[in-house]
Amino acid sequence: MAKVTKEMNIMEAVEKYPIIAQVLMRYGLGCVGCIISTAETLGEGIAAHGLNADIIIEEVNMILDKQEAE
Repeated sequence: MAKVTKEMNIMEAVEKYPIIAQVLMRYGLGCVGCIISTAETLGEGIAAHGLNADIIIEEVNMILDKQEAE
């Protein structure tokens, strides 16, 4: 089951699941340090950089599922 969605606020999602920041940084997204992170959703922030939000959100959820299983 997906824990993170495109509709989640960037900052709230990162605070709840800190691993998100590492994934975003790997894609060259500095969303965590950006002031807009408190106003944008993950989907909006990722799309604004020309990337596919579905792929990145799927990766985040796979990492979270793996961490949960450990």
